[in-house]
Amino acid sequence: MWFCTSCGADSPKWAGRCPACGEWNTMVEEKVSTSPLSPVSTGGSRRKATARTVNDIEAVDEPRIAMPSQELNRVLGGGLVKGSIVLIGGEPGVGKSTLVLQNLLSIRSRTILYVSGEESPTQIKLRADRIGRGSDNLFIVGETSLENIFSHIEEIQPQILVVDSIQTIASEALESSAGSVGQVRECAAALLRYAKDSGVPVILIGHITKEGSLAGPKVLEHIVDAVVQFEGDRQYLYRLLRATKNRFGSTSELGIYEMCRNGLREVSNPSEMLMSNSDEQLSGVAVGVTLEGIRPFLIEVQALVSTAAYGTPQRSVTGFDAKRMNMLLAVLEKRVGFKLGQKDVFLNIAGGLKVNDPALDLAIISAILSSNVDMAIPRGWCMAGEVGLTGEIRPVTRIEQRILEAEKLGMTDILIPSVPLKGFDTSSLAIRLHPVAKVADAFRALFG
Repeated sequence: MWFCTSCGADSPKWAGRCPACGEWNTMVEEKVSTSPLSPVSTGGSRRKATARTVNDIEAVDEPRIAMPSQELNRVLGGGLVKGSIVLIGGEPGVGKSTLVLQNLLSIRSRTILYVSGEESPTQIKLRADRIGRGSDNLFIVGETSLENIFSHIEEIQPQILVVDSIQTIASEALESSAGSVGQVRECAAALLRYAKDSGVPVILIGHITKEGSLAGPKVLEHIVDAVVQFEGDRQYLYRLLRATKNRFGSTSELGIYEMCRNGLREVSNPSEMLMSNSDEQLSGVAVGVTLEGIRPFLIEVQALVSTAAYGTPQRSVTGFDAKRMNMLLAVLEKRVGFKLGQKDVFLNIAGGLKVNDPALDLAIISAILSSNVDMAIPRGWCMAGEVGLTGEIRPVTRIEQRILEAEKLGMTDILIPSVPLKGFDTSSLAIRLHPVAKVADAFRALFG
């Protein structure tokens, strides 16, 4: 049957416009069971669950399968949970299949089934040769039929299942083509039932749309236990791995990889990657200490302020919120007295990162002012602080971790909010702390 996703009306055939509510392109195909007692053909029969009170349910730690990549383990929350289903999405060619295959080839103690609906086994073999690894426990099959996939599962009895990609799998019970809303939903639901009944973790690789969201129905993201985005421009070497949903861990962790000739290399110290090694001091460059999850690292903020060549000044931002930068420019003009209304302002976060940490505010306004007056910030200085609308420097979270990270990377001075550091011994620190309460105080500390 065909159902309208807007009003729920049903129809025996597809229609471009819903006959009930009049919405266009809302009719999706769904499988209707002829008997409520008949078991679902894919995923096995469903046993009846028993209702229990909260006190009767035994609390146990979720057993996890440690992945060879420590960056992937961090994003997943410590490893792959048995019986979980993980969805990995990203741009075409960003390296999703390479990331998964590289980890699977390093697992020697478990039987793995890799189902590829996009590439032939020969193409996957060529990628494995490029990575430089082989495996006797990784089985590869090129299949797009959901029913045939379950036949392979019964034959091999895998301990980890990978489907690349979910948009290429189709069930014979539905007449619509692979990748449609109904097919993606039904195939994902069948794989979910298999994962929960058997305890085998399932990794799904998914496509994304041109807007950057995962292709298919929104229910796909609700079905899975974790949604992991693999980001990065194909023109650059670095790739970012972050979780947008995770039932077994935090969603604020970040993993960084570098794309090399023989696969992906983990970047264990992202601060070295995100900071330039040039000895030349240039204006418009400031170093901020940001935080992703519990992981602090230093990041370089670049700003360029020039006289507007045309009537309307330009405001261009890469890697940061443009509206927040406009707010910081208003604070500079109103509270500090710098007239930037008739000047072009360009802002860039080095390394291709997208940062939303408010602690980067102080570094951004410092870089903008440095470019405006054409004076370089002294080498070895970094900063962390949120800027309020009144021009005050507000406290930020985990300031102790930020200070220790800056000291570890050889920074000599750091600007921090003027708040007491409770329980933190600063006497043994090699880095000098400069507490500032206002934006003007920060500029006096930087430029004298």
